[in-house]
Amino acid sequence: MKEPGDQDTDGRRLDKPKSDGKRSLSSLKSASKFAVREDATDETFVEGGESYLEDDDYDTERLEGSSGSFHYDYVDNIGDSQYVEALAPASEEVEEEVKKKISENFFYDYTELISMPFVTPDSNIPLDLLTLVHSFGYDCRKRANLQLLDSNTVIYIAGNQLIFLNLKTKEQMYLRSSSGRGIGVIGVHPDKTYFTVAEKGVFPKIIIYEYPSLKPYRILQDGTELGYAYVDFDNSGTLLASVGSSPDYTLTIWNWKEEQPILRTKAFSQEVFKVTFNPEDDEQLTTSGSGHIKFWEMALTFTGLKLQGSLGRFGKTATTDIEGYMQLPDGKVLSGSEWGNMLLWEGGLIKVELCRAARKSCHQGPINQIMLDEGEVITIGADGCIRIWDFETVDTADSIDDTGLLEIEPINELQVGKNVKLFSMIKMNEIGSNFWLAQDANGAIWKLDLSFSNITQDPDCLFSFHSGAVEALAVSPLTYLMATTALDCSVRIYDFASKTPLAQMKFKQGGTALAWVPQLVSYTGAQIIAGFEDGVVRILELYDPKGLTIFAGRKKISDADIILKQVFKPHTARVTALAYERDGEILATGSKDQTVFFFEVEKDYKPIGYITTPGPVRQLVWSSNSHPDSTLLIICENGYVLETPLPTIKEEEENRDVVSYEIKDMDIKYFHFSSVKSKILRLIEIEKRKTLRDLKKKEKEERRKQLAAEMGEDGEKELQVEEEEEEEEEEEPLPEIFIPSTPCHILCGFYSEPGKFWVSLGGYDAGFLYHCEFPLYDQSTAITKKKDEPFDFRLLEDTEDNPIQTITFSIHQDLMFCGMQNGAIRVYILSQNKPSLINTEYYWHFNIHDNNYGCIKGICTSFDDRFLVTTGADSNIFVFTIFSEFELKKDIKAQVPSPRFGIETEPIPEDIEDPKAYSIENARRKRQQDKLMKEVEEIKAGKREKLKALRNEFWKLLEMNQGLPKHMQFKRTDFDIDSKIRAEIGRKTAFKIQQVEKELAWEKEKHQIGLMKLQNRFRESLESDTIVVHAIQSDHKISSYRLVKPSKYSKSKRTSLSDRRTSKLERLEKEGAGRKDSQKDTGGNISVPEESIIEKGKKFRPKTMSEIMVENQIEKTRKLILKAERAQLKIQQRKKEWEEAHSKKKNMNKCILSLRDLKVAVIEEIQCLVQELKSIQSTLHVSKHIPIPQVPQILPEEVPEKRFQYDEETLLNFKRQQIKIQDETSSQLEKGESAISGGGFLRLSSRKDSDLTTRDSLSRSSKASSFSVDAVKFLEFEKADPIDIELEVMKRDEIKHLYMQQYLTNRIKELIVTFDAELHLLRHQKLKLDTQMKLSDLHHVTLFQEMLLLKNFEKQENILQERVNSLDKEEQDMQWKINETLKEMEEKKNEIAKLQDQEKALYAGFQAAVGENNKFANFLTKVLKKRIKRVKKKEVEGDADEDEESDESSEEESSLESDEDESGSDDEVFDDSICPTNCDVGLFELALQLREKRLDIEEALVEEKKIIDNLRKEHDTLSKKVKVVAANLNVAEEALEAYQREKQQRLNELLVVIPLKLHQVEHIVFGEIPNDLSGTLVFSNHSLGRLQERIIQLHEENSKQQKLNKECRERRKQLIREKREMAKTISKMEETVHQLMISKFGRVIDLEALQTLSVNTTLEELKIKKLRKELTNAKEMKMWEEKIAQVRWELMMKTKEHTKKLHQMNDLCIEKKKLDSRLNTLQNQQGNAFQGPRKADIVARQKVTELIQLQAERISALKEEIALLRKKGGLILPPIQPPQEEMKPMGL
Repeated sequence: MKEPGDQDTDGRRLDKPKSDGKRSLSSLKSASKFAVREDATDETFVEGGESYLEDDDYDTERLEGSSGSFHYDYVDNIGDSQYVEALAPASEEVEEEVKKKISENFFYDYTELISMPFVTPDSNIPLDLLTLVHSFGYDCRKRANLQLLDSNTVIYIAGNQLIFLNLKTKEQMYLRSSSGRGIGVIGVHPDKTYFTVAEKGVFPKIIIYEYPSLKPYRILQDGTELGYAYVDFDNSGTLLASVGSSPDYTLTIWNWKEEQPILRTKAFSQEVFKVTFNPEDDEQLTTSGSGHIKFWEMALTFTGLKLQGSLGRFGKTATTDIEGYMQLPDGKVLSGSEWGNMLLWEGGLIKVELCRAARKSCHQGPINQIMLDEGEVITIGADGCIRIWDFETVDTADSIDDTGLLEIEPINELQVGKNVKLFSMIKMNEIGSNFWLAQDANGAIWKLDLSFSNITQDPDCLFSFHSGAVEALAVSPLTYLMATTALDCSVRIYDFASKTPLAQMKFKQGGTALAWVPQLVSYTGAQIIAGFEDGVVRILELYDPKGLTIFAGRKKISDADIILKQVFKPHTARVTALAYERDGEILATGSKDQTVFFFEVEKDYKPIGYITTPGPVRQLVWSSNSHPDSTLLIICENGYVLETPLPTIKEEEENRDVVSYEIKDMDIKYFHFSSVKSKILRLIEIEKRKTLRDLKKKEKEERRKQLAAEMGEDGEKELQVEEEEEEEEEEEPLPEIFIPSTPCHILCGFYSEPGKFWVSLGGYDAGFLYHCEFPLYDQSTAITKKKDEPFDFRLLEDTEDNPIQTITFSIHQDLMFCGMQNGAIRVYILSQNKPSLINTEYYWHFNIHDNNYGCIKGICTSFDDRFLVTTGADSNIFVFTIFSEFELKKDIKAQVPSPRFGIETEPIPEDIEDPKAYSIENARRKRQQDKLMKEVEEIKAGKREKLKALRNEFWKLLEMNQGLPKHMQFKRTDFDIDSKIRAEIGRKTAFKIQQVEKELAWEKEKHQIGLMKLQNRFRESLESDTIVVHAIQSDHKISSYRLVKPSKYSKSKRTSLSDRRTSKLERLEKEGAGRKDSQKDTGGNISVPEESIIEKGKKFRPKTMSEIMVENQIEKTRKLILKAERAQLKIQQRKKEWEEAHSKKKNMNKCILSLRDLKVAVIEEIQCLVQELKSIQSTLHVSKHIPIPQVPQILPEEVPEKRFQYDEETLLNFKRQQIKIQDETSSQLEKGESAISGGGFLRLSSRKDSDLTTRDSLSRSSKASSFSVDAVKFLEFEKADPIDIELEVMKRDEIKHLYMQQYLTNRIKELIVTFDAELHLLRHQKLKLDTQMKLSDLHHVTLFQEMLLLKNFEKQENILQERVNSLDKEEQDMQWKINETLKEMEEKKNEIAKLQDQEKALYAGFQAAVGENNKFANFLTKVLKKRIKRVKKKEVEGDADEDEESDESSEEESSLESDEDESGSDDEVFDDSICPTNCDVGLFELALQLREKRLDIEEALVEEKKIIDNLRKEHDTLSKKVKVVAANLNVAEEALEAYQREKQQRLNELLVVIPLKLHQVEHIVFGEIPNDLSGTLVFSNHSLGRLQERIIQLHEENSKQQKLNKECRERRKQLIREKREMAKTISKMEETVHQLMISKFGRVIDLEALQTLSVNTTLEELKIKKLRKELTNAKEMKMWEEKIAQVRWELMMKTKEHTKKLHQMNDLCIEKKKLDSRLNTLQNQQGNAFQGPRKADIVARQKVTELIQLQAERISALKEEIALLRKKGGLILPPIQPPQEEMKPMGL
């Protein structure tokens, strides 16, 4: 196989450009492709070829350049850095390898890369002993473990395999790991042409495979220490990023096509979950993990390319693990959180936290993935939801308050399922659809449709597997079926021969143990028994539903189904083992609760009993048929092994009275394992040393013989000396005996012989199989103190840290299959004749499950030893074929058992779903306890009956004693057996009463305080309670208002408000805030003169502020004061209104209370009158009695204050009713009973009150009628006959009594009617007051709603208002600065103008002094204008200033000298220090003086210009800032206005109640006002009138717009026609131009380019001519347009004239028609006398005929004229005039 670093055999060099250290990152990207310049003769690598470096004359410089091309192209500095680790050579001793470009066609050999099974040498075990045929599972909790290669193929990791799954055919292909230590993560190239497999192990590899050839394309090494956590390609696919797992967490950027790392650094100190490139910028990366997120950037520094990382700071947000994130195009990062919200990161900080409305989290749980697809943000949560968010909303999100939260809502969302935990998602490449594949951490693969349309498909579960560790496995004894269970609460059935899952069943608790019921119990092999973590054991039955008749009508029938056959709960903890006895008679179950339960299988699993074990049960193994007795081997985790015989089955009668199921008389053998590993190692070391000593002895003997033969005696002496030296050497001490303090767990075991067994242990004792034997039973020693040692052992290679977890044997006992802790399978070959562990040296070993967490939980062979099935803690289930000389049939399929007869009609047993349900033992103990309690209660009841009988007998004796004479009666004390007993009982009773009072003292005080609090809270705060006064004769009633006392807090609050208000006014006055007279507006007398305000403003304003700003501030302050005063007056007005309303309610309550008192007085008077009426009627005959009116009663509602008056009887009744209420179960009945209790309570008190109220009236009536009663009594006693006078008196009395009877009755009626009238009148007044109060309450509600709404808007509005105010102030300040700058600039300009005038005056004075004809004028002028170096007059401050000024002066000097040289280069050099001869010295001195002045002026000008330039720059800067501030101010004002608009809109949405009278309602339906007015609108008359006027205006505007629209359409059509014609003209002209070009130049050329190259004078002249021609043509066109307009006007006039004539012709035609009709009627009416023709008729007919002919000619002439007028450009002829002769008859 060819290595990528080898050289070609011909020694040709690979030339590479050297790095200059200054290239840009783009050049580095291009360099990362490792483009190599090669000669024409260079050869590239080909597959299978080898190359070596054989050229000795290789150029050293070129060698160094090429060998350093990787390191120095990307990392110029190899030293330590805070950002990147130096990429140094692996060893300094190794020579530098020559880096060459790897050929694009180079591939590795797959067979040499993959891991192969290990077979011990000389074992003759075939490598293909086991062949993987299918996998039922995948690592569903591994990150990004679902990748898509094409539309039908996905890949995922399952243990040490990479599985290629075809979604359509469901076929699988497998790719083994190269290291055999597992696969860390996978990734797919953006082009889907490559995929990467990052493995685990010691310095694992990253292998990039090509797809679809699956050839190893590139191998990346030394990227991490133990495993990779994540890999990701960049958007272009040229770079690969990888991050390692624990312990190094190394982040590496690879140029994967050249197998070279570019950059490397430590990502973080904690676990890193993910690393990805930014899709928009390959220079940026992001990593996230446990409690962090980090942002990386590849930056080009002066030392080379560096990887700089910035750790995200959470700030106020709680630190969270980040699983999912996404890089936004602008560099921001959107990440998830553990609580389900999204975090938007910018600049390493959290910009905003996104949540849903009402502060709900975006997902219920962590967000595992975030993606951007088609402009939408997709989040995948662990809650099984997928939500779609608007990208613009997320990208522009920003916090609006201190919480940092922003509420947004998703566009769409999809709930995949209830028990779904989405982990990752990939998009399928299907055109026209939006399908995705989702990885479910609960073991499923979903196909999701995220189109969110009307035809969106429901989520489709493509595959479903176990999630988490597969706890148990069982294989059918008859066919190729297997059952598995896991803690995901499911039991699944598979057909592993045809590679299909058949059925599954879900439960409430997770499964922990599983066994297939043997054929002896279930002949069809259709039953499975499963144990669960809550101690429940369930028996399930498998059947083929196609055999049921009830399924005949169904379309889709599954291949298998499961039903629950039986359920029981023998344990209180998880069931760990299930085992059937070899004859199938007994079932044994083991559990973590340290019990083993036995069941009788034949009697529907009747419980036999249980035994307790010294530790949690690990495994149960029944002895095989080769053993003489059936015994059970119980293996406990904590080192104990037990052997129990077959339990004895008792009869039901014997078992009925047993309290517990525990079996105590069983003969159990115990074995307590004691560690012997240190002893074994010591023995091995002794054997090794013994062997070495024997070898040394043999060597010495041979040497002695050799020396004796060669040297004789001297040789023997020398040999003795050597032996003495060797004896002096001390041997190393032997290993010490070590026994671990905590016993190692026993993992598995099996029987070898009766009473003997093998066990495998973990921890320190791993590495051996121990052969043990049960010792003789000894009751004297405790089980826990026993220490038993194995008598034999077998050494297992490479298992000290990798013990055997589970062991199974083939059916023929020739193979032993071992499941290892690291997920490997080990197979030992056994002797067929002697299936014992004689030799364990030869074995077959292969890693299949994950090495870190793929411990094998179960391993089983099929019933015919053709298949092997393994289950692991990594959720994987693998099926293998076992090597056999006979080939398997290709189409093997398991046969599902047929359903039993009547299975569909059998009732399904009730399942045990409650984990707290009683176990079998606890239920039995509970029954026994209940039985015992029942017996005790029966004994108590018997004792009570005896006591009752004795008590009855005692009462009978007491009655008999009472019946005796007194002298014979016994005293009550005589019945006491002992008087001391009664005294003691009395004393105890008193003591108990005292104790009860003490015990209840706290409760009593508590209830008293509670009552006082209730009264203070609800009663004391009331000013008046509700009193309902009923009328006597009618159902009318009137109720008072329930008023609350005004609190003291409100009064104090009012005073504090007023105080604060005055202090605020005083403060405003002190600060200079003035106000105008506002008495008209506010009604107050607070006024401040405006002049004083301005003076105060001037006093406190800054000296540099303008008057305008002061006035504005004063105006704002005045408005604020006026606003505050109006608000204060409004508050006072509201207070008065509420006080008036309260006083009205109070007065009305007084009236109602007085009415109640009136009713009480009326009732009392009526009672007196009724009493008198009764006394009167007692003297009258019954026939003369008038019906007595009923006395009205005072109802409880009328005296509510008496509800709080109670006595002991009332409390007792209340207690009885409360007890009765507590006994009721329904809440409705509780309410009813409480109402009844309240009613009874009131009736009781009212009855007593009525008795009290009637007591006085009765006394009065008794006094009033005392005489009549005495008279009646006298009459009763006097029976004598009356005399006449007495009869007369009696008559008179009778008449008087009849009158009084009628009077009293009328008086009672009058009282009742008067009271009812008073109540009606007061009720009418209260209704009016109720109307006012309700309106005020509704107004109050509206105001309260407005206040709540304004409070909600207040905070944000204040923030916006403050921003507007600050920006406004900032703008004013800047505007003031600009104005000041402009003023300064104007002043400086004036100064410059003055200086320029001085300079002009200086030159004018010089010219005047020199004169016109002075021959030295030029010389003097040069002296005046010469530039000289002058010492500056400014003061020097410091050395630094001197240096700066000297530099500036030197620069100015050099610039001046250069200017002088340039200006005077043509003139001769002259000396201005000497006055020339014949020149006036005075003029020369004058020139020198004026030159000094000129220089002073020029310096001043320069300074002023500099100042002006600085001011102009400052002005420009301020202008720009003002624009920015103005723009921000506009934005802020718009935001404030929008917010206020929203506030106003919300205020407008509040419902306001408006009372309307009937005449104001104009909404009438069928002549009536409808009951429902919710769909109507309320308008004022003014607004309704305006709306009606607006309707008319809109109609007018609509008609105008229609006309305008019609004109525009016509204009558009005309323009389109003109455009079309112009386009034709242009195309014709272009063709003409092209022909002219071809004829002139021979080809078509670019005239514009030609014009830019040269100036064409002819063309310019033609352009000028063209312009002139265009002007001429424009004038001519204008003239012709005017003519056309004139002609059109004339045509229009002619058209009008001809139209008029047509109307005339039409009138004539109508007239002709009328004449014809008249003529016809006349002809019909003529008689026979006029049958002959008359001369007059003939003449008239001729005239009419001529008239008709004339009209016809005129019609034809008019038609011809109309036709001519319709033709465009037609010749217009004058109208045809008829001849005058013909017109004469018409006038006749």
